[in-house]
Amino acid sequence: MLLRRLDRLLPFRRLSAQGVMGMNRRNISYIGRYNPRELFPLVDDKLKAKRLALRHGLAVPELLGVVEYQHEVKRAAELARGLQGFCVKPAKGSSGKGILVVSRGEDGAFYRSNGQALAPRDLERHVSNVLAGLFSLSGAPDVAMIEALIEVDDALLDYSFEGVPDLRVIVFRGFPVMAMMRLSCAASHGKANLHQGAVGVGIDIMTGQAVRAVQNNKPILRHPDTGKDLRSLRVPQWQTLLELACACADMTGLGYLGVDLVLDRRRGPMLLELNARPGLSIQLANGAGLLPRLRRIEALEHVAHWPIARRIAYACQHFGVTEAARPNVVSPAA
Repeated sequence: MLLRRLDRLLPFRRLSAQGVMGMNRRNISYIGRYNPRELFPLVDDKLKAKRLALRHGLAVPELLGVVEYQHEVKRAAELARGLQGFCVKPAKGSSGKGILVVSRGEDGAFYRSNGQALAPRDLERHVSNVLAGLFSLSGAPDVAMIEALIEVDDALLDYSFEGVPDLRVIVFRGFPVMAMMRLSCAASHGKANLHQGAVGVGIDIMTGQAVRAVQNNKPILRHPDTGKDLRSLRVPQWQTLLELACACADMTGLGYLGVDLVLDRRRGPMLLELNARPGLSIQLANGAGLLPRLRRIEALEHVAHWPIARRIAYACQHFGVTEAARPNVVSPAA
């Protein structure tokens, strides 16, 4: 009995020794301690977060319209008519649920990126489901946002399939501590969500270069659909993306935050959404634990007045992957 119990404990001990953070520690030591609950509505509601970002002068995808009430559902098709493409999002959705991406409209129909045709009534039904709370965090009534499509930066086109790649940055006390790209694929139905089968690529904080890639918790070398070598991924405009991530943390006042960013071909880095309870799979994508980085930042004093540039420089110095890679970083070939 004791041996069986030790067998179950040993994997956890190995992970703990590598600084991997579990959900309980995240919830109690970081989310509970550094994120005041009264600030959660700022990020749990995507519409509030977008309006807050606009007030602070941060770039976000264009908001084309909002549908708030069931008697307004038919407005969705009217708003979408004539658009080259658009995206419908629940304001309080999570894990990519309820997001409908339409790549084009033609002859009174709407077409998804996979070629599936939607009639106006299909769009109205989806919006109605959003308002009913079918995709919201708590099942409460929601609001449907209609946004302009993001045009993927040319440098990232071959790294994603039927969807927009996004960048998740964990920002702690205003410092960017870990990052990963999330790449959509056929298995994830065009959504950049790791739990639905998307690819996660750990990104070096210093350079924006790929460190390691995983899909369904297993290391991979190439994108499963495009065949692109994921080791060659280097995120353009890296410094600007880090600056935007830090500015988002300053804007919200949250101490432990997941910032999701995109790189648009025309508009450059933009804020996609914010998460006050970011997941932990970013550690798997990087082959590194969060705890050593978080504890290093916790040990710093008087950081509230550090400018963003100084915080980024500190993160690059201490969390970057050098040629002689740190022991807790797994090479792309692992």
